[in-house]
Amino acid sequence: MRRNAAAGLLLPAAGPGASLADTAPPWLQAAHAALSLPGPHAAPATPEPLRGTIEGRHFEAHPTVGDDGSVAWWLVDDTDRQLAQEALRMERERTEFLARASSALLSSLNLGRCMDVTAQMAAENLADAALAIAPARGTRFPVVTCLRGGAPTPSTVTADPDGIPGLGEALRGFPPVPSRWIDPEAAPGWMVPEGFGPVGSIVITPLPGHGVPAGALVLLRKSDTGAFSAEEEVFARLFAARAGAAMSAARLYAEQTAISDVLMQELLPPVLHRISGIDYAGRYRPSADHERIGGDFYDVHPAAIEGEASLVSLGDVCGKGLEAAVLTGKIRNTLHALLPIAHDHQRMLSLLNTALLSSHHARFATMVLASAVRRGNAVDLRLTSGGHPSPLIVRSDGTVEEADTRGTLIGALPHISTTTASVTLAPGEFCVLYTDGITEAKGGPLGDAQFGEARLKRALARCAGMPADGIAEHVEMLADQWLSGRSHDDIAVVVISAPRTHHLSAVDGHTRGRYTA
Repeated sequence: MRRNAAAGLLLPAAGPGASLADTAPPWLQAAHAALSLPGPHAAPATPEPLRGTIEGRHFEAHPTVGDDGSVAWWLVDDTDRQLAQEALRMERERTEFLARASSALLSSLNLGRCMDVTAQMAAENLADAALAIAPARGTRFPVVTCLRGGAPTPSTVTADPDGIPGLGEALRGFPPVPSRWIDPEAAPGWMVPEGFGPVGSIVITPLPGHGVPAGALVLLRKSDTGAFSAEEEVFARLFAARAGAAMSAARLYAEQTAISDVLMQELLPPVLHRISGIDYAGRYRPSADHERIGGDFYDVHPAAIEGEASLVSLGDVCGKGLEAAVLTGKIRNTLHALLPIAHDHQRMLSLLNTALLSSHHARFATMVLASAVRRGNAVDLRLTSGGHPSPLIVRSDGTVEEADTRGTLIGALPHISTTTASVTLAPGEFCVLYTDGITEAKGGPLGDAQFGEARLKRALARCAGMPADGIAEHVEMLADQWLSGRSHDDIAVVVISAPRTHHLSAVDGHTRGRYTA
């Protein structure tokens, strides 16, 4: 056996008289033996480069067969290329994982779902188990735990985060401490999943949010698994940044949704019922199915003193959607503040007109006010329109009358004028207040005809004797059938009905009291 100087440094035992078995690594011995085999067992004339390791470094071995049957092996150090390829492969895998993680985390704005995905993806790709921890409220904080190959499990933990090295800091958004600083024995019982076994190493890293911490990510590895390397901890922080952004967005969305729901409840029309011996019913439908509020509104304000009139208001703000709904809220609040002068419709509408003119809104509204009080078996109404379609009165025989009230738009001119109509409803008769979303609804067989007042009057004439809620529902159903899914304006209708009953007593003027046929 002969060798050059470079081979001598690599295989110092090789030399004249030395045996291949004593000097070369097994993989090179096997390759040399294959070259020496005769017949079909012999190695091909142009073999593929052979690869193996010597003293921890990677080499390619290229044989050259001489005419005398001798074999010369040329060893090329391939360690740097192998390391580069391995690093490139790992970088591609990590990039693909981060892309999948971003897609999965951003596919939902539900905080619980984001925590589930965070814990599960971390357990499958970064550790043997993972915990996603939301910010604490006092000593209680939500936790989602997931074992590799298992399903995420939510829970609520009561503990002091500052009693666990690195956790309190992570929940406050401070940079993570190295895993080598965290003693696995210090992990509390709630942090280690059941059946996990001895903990070998722990990584605790913050989940950064949009300006505020979104929580903390805890990664656990078993004692028989290799500890986290510095590179793996950096990669865990890259994943945590994406998870924290998703959780923060989900939390902000949940908070905004909760605020919107509270505000929305204030803007939605109320559910109507019998008040002081008078039946009320209402229906409301915004212009778009995905919206809950719009520019139409109605309210019923019970009388503060028994025997006085309740005030009914129904209106239509110019426009649709949220901007119109904001103005309806202002109008409703203003009317509520003006209830002490509810007996004077002209003054109420004048003050409301002044309030709208002095606001920053460049919108106007139409509305109708109705004061209703029960007198024996009948209901006395005073109706005042401010640029709104006149209310319709339906008698017990099906006759439909239009209330004789007219008025000026609210919020358009410096001064308004109105006329008030007085009407009495006998038992079984009713009054209908409505917005033009019903009469101007376009539909029908050809899709371009308006529902119109005449069609509405004919429909109401057939409702004589029906209860108030059934009338309101019937009008809404007819408008819906006429539209047949087409776009439309906001729709609102209120029915004021004198029930076919005799009023015996009311407890305090606000309750329904007792009635008999």
